[in-house]
Amino acid sequence: MLKENSKQMEQETEKVDKEITTVSPTAQHVVGDNSDMQSVKEEVKKQFWLSAPLIGVSLLQYSLQVISVMFVGHLGSLPLSAASIATSFASVTGFTFLMGTASALETLCGQSYGAKMYGKLGIYMQRAMFVLLILSIPLSIIWTYTETILVFVHQDKSIANLAGSYAQYMIPSIFAYALLQCLNRFLQTQNNVFPVFVCSGITTCLHVLLCWVLVLKTGLGHKGAALAISVSYWLNVILLSCYVKFSSCCSQTWTGFSIEALSHIPAFMKLGFPSAVMVCLELWSFELLVLLSGLLPNPVLETSTLSICLNTSLTLWMIPVGLGGTASTRISNELGAGNPKGAKLAVRVVVAIVIVEGIMMGSILLGVRNKLGYAFSSDPKVISYVASMIPIVAAGNFLDGFQCVLSGVARGCGWQKIGACVNLGSYYLVGAPLGLLLGFHLHLGGRGLWLGIVTALVVQVMSLSIITLVTNWDQEAMKAKDRVGSSNNEFREAEASII
Repeated sequence: MLKENSKQMEQETEKVDKEITTVSPTAQHVVGDNSDMQSVKEEVKKQFWLSAPLIGVSLLQYSLQVISVMFVGHLGSLPLSAASIATSFASVTGFTFLMGTASALETLCGQSYGAKMYGKLGIYMQRAMFVLLILSIPLSIIWTYTETILVFVHQDKSIANLAGSYAQYMIPSIFAYALLQCLNRFLQTQNNVFPVFVCSGITTCLHVLLCWVLVLKTGLGHKGAALAISVSYWLNVILLSCYVKFSSCCSQTWTGFSIEALSHIPAFMKLGFPSAVMVCLELWSFELLVLLSGLLPNPVLETSTLSICLNTSLTLWMIPVGLGGTASTRISNELGAGNPKGAKLAVRVVVAIVIVEGIMMGSILLGVRNKLGYAFSSDPKVISYVASMIPIVAAGNFLDGFQCVLSGVARGCGWQKIGACVNLGSYYLVGAPLGLLLGFHLHLGGRGLWLGIVTALVVQVMSLSIITLVTNWDQEAMKAKDRVGSSNNEFREAEASII
């Protein structure tokens, strides 16, 4: 009896299974939809916890130089002009290049972390630190001759003199900045960004106090503001280094200094140099925008207006910069883990987020366009000109958000060479010539120059979008596996040579 009952039960179970598989494809589709929706929700959650601190870090670290310039502004218009020019010069000739070179870690560390090869992250970071410190030496020499260079390009001698001394007092900051960028990427690719945010917040708060003391109380003036930047960057490096050294969260990824970090430097530079070119080509085009505005009729009005628009754009740009860092981290982690579907989902989610962010920021800009100029100037002409420029700035900001995210995708996949070529063509073969044509030949002034940049952003976004859309993610996962595997072989070879 028991055997017969058990046979009947088995037969009934088989019937039920057949009914489920044959009768309910709709039910399977619903289950699939639910699982897909759950995956999207999880990805959104992951990206939120990554992007929110990264946006804060971008804003806080960018604010150090802005705060110093604001304090110098209380000393008079001449020191303010000098500090502004020196800060721009330092960004163009130093900070931007180092930031771009360090971006290679987003590919290397991110994919290694996804592949659970945790020990490689510390090696990569040390290698990047060594390379960036070496690069900082010639860059610091350039800063030493800031005054000579500014006079050579026909800047006012009194402004060049003060800007030169400001840049010289900032020289210690370039070495700290090099280390800081490596530490940031090291922790970012581990999805461990909250400590970076906390350390940046502590540094920024202390920087305000430091500027108050060095600028207004010690008599150092504008030199004190530059010195405060150097001290604050080094403080941030010390805080993050202590966290990496003593935190249990980094116990697997940081195992101490290794001689292996001094090997395979050319391989690192194959990613590092295109990363630097990719970042520099874009940011230099915006700086070129302000320089060209000084050649337009009524240069004071044009330069003032474009400077306000550029500062506003750069501040808002920090939001998509954080989203770009999120994109690169999520995609590199998923590719390193051999999960192409996860990487593809990460791209879709971050693009959707940046669309919403771009619409929100654009709406806010348009809403305050008639008031924004008052925050920077009391000149009615400047305020009116800024209001007329805001729609163009809003369009540029929306496109800039797209390119930040797509550039993050490129860094996560290791497409730095492709990104550098796209940026070169977009900004210097399309954007800059068109801006010159509109601004000078067609007499559109600053609007024409900015429209040239917006056109460059359109070309850049379209190019990166096409590359992303035609990407074979299974193939990218294999490339990541090969990249991580080759680095693992290098690691074993180095260990064998030491033994």
